[in-house]
Amino acid sequence: MGKKLVYFLLLLFIVSCSNSPNEQNAEFVRVVDGDTLIANIDGTQEYVRLLLVDTPETKHPDVDVQPFGQEASNLMKVTFSPSESIIIEYGAEKRDKYDRLLAYVYTKDKQMFNKMLLEKGLARVAYVYPPNDKYVDDFRDIEEQAKNNKIGIWSVDGYATQEDGFHPEVVVEENESSSKQDGSNGKGSPLQNCDIKGNINSNGEKIYHTPDSLWYEQTKPEIWFCNEKEATENGFRSAKY
Repeated sequence: MGKKLVYFLLLLFIVSCSNSPNEQNAEFVRVVDGDTLIANIDGTQEYVRLLLVDTPETKHPDVDVQPFGQEASNLMKVTFSPSESIIIEYGAEKRDKYDRLLAYVYTKDKQMFNKMLLEKGLARVAYVYPPNDKYVDDFRDIEEQAKNNKIGIWSVDGYATQEDGFHPEVVVEENESSSKQDGSNGKGSPLQNCDIKGNINSNGEKIYHTPDSLWYEQTKPEIWFCNEKEATENGFRSAKY
């Protein structure tokens, strides 16, 4: 094989492994809420708003914490660790009126977090403004599947809408009705039979606790799982006791 051909193939390999022009490497700093994070980009901490998705409020000064908002924030918390490498893909229009970066955010192994929220029913497709609508068709397909499966925000009819966001009062009414009918004690993720608690300890270990675990009652969940397979797929191990 000639030297020129070897050089050409090597160049192709390098180009294929590089980020595209609208992508940039960054470091995760912290969660703001389910659809917003802070990232360190070239030494500057920036607010990054996820494109095309909207999660229930947890930090709005004029709105109470909404159902499934904390689950969305916790999903980001267990997906990314402080100082972890992430990849940011900017929208065609890079900033919003609040000067936040608008982007699709990927884990270091190229899983898009925007999609993860939709897949788990923790976000709706929203704020679709061309030209920042690159993946909207794909996102709507994922959203439709979550709706059909009635998971997360779609588990309560009328809670999440395309037109005007979230309606917490619907969840309150549904919870009250469910409690009266089945004697629910409020454990588990709202209106789902998901009672496995995921927790991250002080050493950064991801551990899940089933209801028969010794420390189940004392454990404060950062995320809920519906079965042990789901917990292990998200990087959690079972509690030893």
